[in-house]
Amino acid sequence: MAALTAAGLALAACGSPAPAVVPAPGVPTTGCGTVTIANNPWVGYAADLAVVSYVARHQLGCKVAVKSESEVDSWKHLASGQVDVILESWGHDDLKKRYVDEQKVIVEAGLTGNKGVIGWYVPPWMAKQYPDITDWKNLNKYADLFKAKKGQDKGEFLDGDPTFVTNDAALMKNLHVNLTVTYTGSEDALIAAFRKGEQQHKPVIGYFYSPQWLLAEVPLAHIDLPQYTPGCDADPKTVACDYQPYDLDKIANRKFMVSGSPAATLVRNFRWTNDDQNQVAGDMTDRGLSADQAAKKWLDAHQAAWRAWLVGT
Repeated sequence: MAALTAAGLALAACGSPAPAVVPAPGVPTTGCGTVTIANNPWVGYAADLAVVSYVARHQLGCKVAVKSESEVDSWKHLASGQVDVILESWGHDDLKKRYVDEQKVIVEAGLTGNKGVIGWYVPPWMAKQYPDITDWKNLNKYADLFKAKKGQDKGEFLDGDPTFVTNDAALMKNLHVNLTVTYTGSEDALIAAFRKGEQQHKPVIGYFYSPQWLLAEVPLAHIDLPQYTPGCDADPKTVACDYQPYDLDKIANRKFMVSGSPAATLVRNFRWTNDDQNQVAGDMTDRGLSADQAAKKWLDAHQAAWRAWLVGT
């Protein structure tokens, strides 16, 4: 999400999305064949993959190959043609400049409809007991609460998968916040830490993001950092502002998008909401459904939506 930043995409502030990339005149629609889709390590992405993969296989007769890897590796393989599409992109303006603008081997394939928010969060019980903790200026007053061991100099701030791109260490340094980053190792571990923090009233502070199904169960309280303005995070070493808001988008290999494959049309037209994604992600993660079961459940209830994704195939 970050490699998340967390960790987006196309910024809402940047205006209208780029025109759709479509086959050149005279390029006929082809059989689907095999489409290779990246799978990045967070459950929201897995929900996108479950639904798009199900439609591609069951409606278009595609074979779907899945390449599970970090965001940065997915971009490299997208550029080389080993991957056809990334279904949820969180930013990476540097990679867009290199591969979209300069090398022209990758194209933007439209918005997903999801709104991405990255930030610092505490469990709800903490915001209730310490109402001013949601202002970053007051964090040092509470930093001792987050010390995992007696005698530690600084409190622990939890991040998830170390491949997620975050600004957290720089923010702590530049805002003079007496916390230090500890990696939990995965999105699942980060979720477990926040769940435990809420259930046991244990102090927890860490990086989190939306869309994410957990927020319906544990409505984490967002810490207000200095307001984001365009360019305030341009230098990772000096960043001292909140994360930018994102309109999440899809990124694809140019040759794939102009190939005439019906899967390219599906990718270009795929669009849903945060609530849609959270429903499928929650079914997969918290309610015991397989990816295909969760996808079919959502698709059966939203036939008009997915049928519109196939228009033009």
